[in-house]
Amino acid sequence: MRRTCAGAVLLVLLAVLAGAGPVAAVERPRVELSAARAGAGGVVTVSGSGWRARALLTLLVCGQAEPDRGVTGGSNSCANADGRAVTTDAEGRFRRTLPIVEPPVPCPCVVHVETVTGAGAEADAALQVAGHTVEPLPAERSGGRLSLLADTRLRGESGLLTWFGSPPARTLEVTVGNVGTSPVKNPVFQVGTAHGVFAPQWQDQRWRGTIRPGGEARIELPVELAAGAHGDYTVSLKYGGKVLAEHPWGVGRPWGVTLFWALVLLVVPAALFRAGLALVDHLRPRRPGHAARPARRKRLPGLLPRPPRATTPSTAPALPWVTPDAGPEDEERPSAPYGKDPTAKA
Repeated sequence: MRRTCAGAVLLVLLAVLAGAGPVAAVERPRVELSAARAGAGGVVTVSGSGWRARALLTLLVCGQAEPDRGVTGGSNSCANADGRAVTTDAEGRFRRTLPIVEPPVPCPCVVHVETVTGAGAEADAALQVAGHTVEPLPAERSGGRLSLLADTRLRGESGLLTWFGSPPARTLEVTVGNVGTSPVKNPVFQVGTAHGVFAPQWQDQRWRGTIRPGGEARIELPVELAAGAHGDYTVSLKYGGKVLAEHPWGVGRPWGVTLFWALVLLVVPAALFRAGLALVDHLRPRRPGHAARPARRKRLPGLLPRPPRATTPSTAPALPWVTPDAGPEDEERPSAPYGKDPTAKA
């Protein structure tokens, strides 16, 4: 009975391990072409699997590249203007047609597929571009290979000038190690900055120094964006055609520029309005003989007395029953008797 139970338990464990084997295996990104050879002006269908679900990918025809070594010349070896973008489905698969164009450098050529956002991943498929020049790839200078040993970090802060639209700048710090058998001297890295879902723009930067086999080094490379840049950016580091690290970078909005334009929109119309009023007042026709009205003097209340108003004698004729005050000549005239109307006839 015990042997039977032990055998049943063993069978269950073997079944569980056998079922867990395929699930634990991680499928690497793959790229396949409908045709391995095509001429410029034609199209080829690119299909892939093993990619991250709902990932945005770019498809490019690149020269001086092989699937084993990658794109040795970097993004400058690809026909960037004629690339295509595609989004993977829920299972990490895609299918997209790609026009065939001649890359700016000689072949061997590949169709290079790379993620735009999120975790970096890339894959290549060999392609023969009919009629394009073919030259052998340059030999590898050494057997040194660099690998990422620690997380990346962006060092630096934004100042007052950045608040007014100055280009944001940081220093990318990363620790790499030489896992090859030969030293790496003065390696050339590619630093790329990507905004949103757009593909990164790569820039070559040389690091001065030597990394011995089994050694490590702290790499510091400057990163700078365009003036007035703001939003969510991604800084990527590539070496030897492989993406070593990616780091997010949130850039604040330059509110100083917004404040400046707000002031311009308020001050300039007010100045134009005042200038227009002054011009209209200057060009307004004057009436002939019209004298300019003297400026009214302001009187502080309680300090200066109000000047008395000049009274002018009335020129209206006096009424018959109202007589003016008696003068010196009227004193000799006898006054009318009391109770007698002076206007009555005798």
